Amino acid sequence: WLLHLFIPHKNRIVKGKSPRKAEKEWMDKICQVGCIVCWKEMDVYSPAEPHHIVSGSLNPRGRKDHMLTIPLCPAHHRFNLNNEECVSRHYFKAEFEKRYGTEAELLEETKKKVEKLH
Repeated sequence: WLLHLFIPHKNRIVKGKSPRKAEKEWMDKICQVGCIVCWKEMDVYSPAEPHHIVSGSLNPRGRKDHMLTIPLCPAHHRFNLNNEECVSRHYFKAEFEKRYGTEAELLEETKKKVEKLH
């Protein structure tokens, strides 16, 4: 199971609907950008996987939308960390947003980084 933590997103099976072309392109671009939190906090590139924003004002119906994704490294995404060095989005949303900004703010920062790619 440990190997699953390091398999890039496009090689893992993800539950839900398959992304359409534009959604796949978006998720590929955000993964090229790297973890938005690592950029924001340390100004470094870290390999990222898409985190789906499924709650809040951006997605009031709570459905998985591939266009409402931000790039997070595994540590900031799903390693279940909450310490001085790092807070994972899962399972510490309130602390994560307190430290790094809301998911809506991180999405806006991600869009700016993606625009700079081209």
